[in-house]
Amino acid sequence: MSNKVPFSFIVVIGFMLFALFFGAGNLIFPAMLGQSAGSNIWSANAGFLVTGVGLPLLGVLAFGFSGKEDLQSLASRVHPAFGIIFTTILYLAIGPLFAMPRTGSVSFEIGVKPFLSENSGHLPLIIFTVIFFTITCFFSLNPAKIVDLVGKVLTPIKLTFIGILVVVAVVNPIGKFEAPSEAYTTHAFFKGFQEGYLTMDTLASFVFGIIIINAIKEKGAKTNRQIITICAKATAIAAVILALIYSALSYMGASSVSELGRLDNGGTVLAEVSNYYFGSYGGILLGLMITVACLTTSVGLVTSCSSFFHKLFPRVSYKLIAVILSAFSAVVANFGLTELIAISVPVLTAIYPLAIVLIALTFLHPLFKGRSEVYQVSLLFTFIVSLFDGLNAAGFKIAAVNDLFTSILPMYGVGLGWVVPAIVGGLIGLGITFLRTNDNTNRNTSRKLIK
Repeated sequence: MSNKVPFSFIVVIGFMLFALFFGAGNLIFPAMLGQSAGSNIWSANAGFLVTGVGLPLLGVLAFGFSGKEDLQSLASRVHPAFGIIFTTILYLAIGPLFAMPRTGSVSFEIGVKPFLSENSGHLPLIIFTVIFFTITCFFSLNPAKIVDLVGKVLTPIKLTFIGILVVVAVVNPIGKFEAPSEAYTTHAFFKGFQEGYLTMDTLASFVFGIIIINAIKEKGAKTNRQIITICAKATAIAAVILALIYSALSYMGASSVSELGRLDNGGTVLAEVSNYYFGSYGGILLGLMITVACLTTSVGLVTSCSSFFHKLFPRVSYKLIAVILSAFSAVVANFGLTELIAISVPVLTAIYPLAIVLIALTFLHPLFKGRSEVYQVSLLFTFIVSLFDGLNAAGFKIAAVNDLFTSILPMYGVGLGWVVPAIVGGLIGLGITFLRTNDNTNRNTSRKLIK
């Protein structure tokens, strides 16, 4: 096999990355952000792009940079126990407990439900989710073909649907920007930054990164430098596409307020905008767009999660795990989107900063020579803050702790209170390693003098 990887393959990998990251939530959240941010749209959009585009793609690059084979080996730099626990929680969170079921439930809510009567009952959702996850399972049973499937087939279809709507909305905007909502009046950038969390793409980058790196290796890249170079080019392609579409969707949402008013959620925004431009055909366009977006994400998640759990439990075949995960997701999807979000948001709030810090430490790894103390103390301090953020999201607010963190932690009020503790923890961990090194040196010197 030649070590020369053709540029056409790099383009396919770039499109594949975009398709895997760009699910239903990625359509909904920018549109809602635009509605809420109003005249502050560009500042808010910039913050959203940092967490919705920059961090996820850095997560993919982190795998190539680290040279590790999977998330567990990467996270084990902290501690082997942390590697297993963190990886399992992450896969469960973005896999069968939330993200995978959400792909089916969101597809139904936006792509099918608007065309049903109010008394249609629960049967249509059951039928839809069974069909949706049967298709997901079928494609997931052939993981070696996922690059061609997603990069060459599903992504162009998705881009066509999305492109029609956003191009029309940008060329012929509905109206002018209105004043921002209260949440975006001040600190619009940081508010947009937090909204980017909702995509869960930084968490997903640890999952999708494995697919990308393995695909690059299978194509002939041998050295770590080759892998990083190809990965960087592919992520640049995905970043440009994601940034353009997010910005267009945000613009579309911001320009819709004067005519459509402030709506409840991004799904409603997209539905109303589609109806405004295309009438009854708008719902069909939106439904197809959402369903294809969800299907590509679902296939990627089932493939990645099945690979992980097969490695964790090698006696269970990959195909059996893929079938189990698909069936389980179909069942959970019938519980309803609201319930899924309510359960998962606190967990995601607690672990998201850990993922961000792990990515940062991966790139800084050579500077502190991979000392485990740096990882351990930095992530410990991060988790102390993010844990209470998660409790707040769950409704368990501890006033004394929140008051203390507000008084001593910069940016705690804008959801970034974990940043300074992460940095301080890393420095303390580095100091601990120096003390231990000096202590060992002194002991060795003393032993030599005694001898």
